[in-house]
Amino acid sequence: MEHWLEGIYRDHAPALHRFLRRLTGNEADTHDALQEIFVRLARAPRLLEGVAAPRSFLFRLAHRLVIDRYRREEVRRQTVERAAREISPVAEPEPSLSDTLWQQRSVLAALEALPLEQKAVVLLKVWENLTFAEIATVLDLPPNTAASRYRYALDKLRAALRPLHEDLP
Repeated sequence: MEHWLEGIYRDHAPALHRFLRRLTGNEADTHDALQEIFVRLARAPRLLEGVAAPRSFLFRLAHRLVIDRYRREEVRRQTVERAAREISPVAEPEPSLSDTLWQQRSVLAALEALPLEQKAVVLLKVWENLTFAEIATVLDLPPNTAASRYRYALDKLRAALRPLHEDLP
C-alpha cells in the first residue's frame, strides 16, 4: 500500500519543482524548499486535512517558504554585494555572447529583476497556466490584486526588454 505522502509527492512535486525553480532561480534552493515542504507534511500529516485544493495549498506553502527565505537573506545579500563593489570597483567586461544567448540572458535578467510578488504571479500564470482566481488562492490575495501584479510585471518586462526588441532585425 502506498504511503499517503508518496502519493502527494508523485502528484504535486513536479509542478512544485517547476514553480520553485523559476521562483528561486537556483536548483539548490529549489531542492531545499521542496524538501522542506514534504518534511512539514511528514511532521504534520493533518496539514492537508480538509484542504479542497491540495495543489493550490502546496503552491501557497512553497511561495511563503521562498518569501521567508528571501527576507532572511536580503540583508546578507546586500552586505555581500556591497563588499564585492568595494573590493572590485571596476567591473570586468562581459564576454561576447551569441545573439540568442544574449537574448535569453536579457529575458531571464528582466524576470529576475521583478519584485518577488510580481514574479510569482508571472510564473504561475505563464508557466503553470493558472487563472487569476487560482493564483489568488495560491498566493492568498484578491484576484484583482493578482491580475494587477501581472499587468505591472508585464509593463516592467516590456520596458526592460524594449532595447532587446528594438535591436532585433
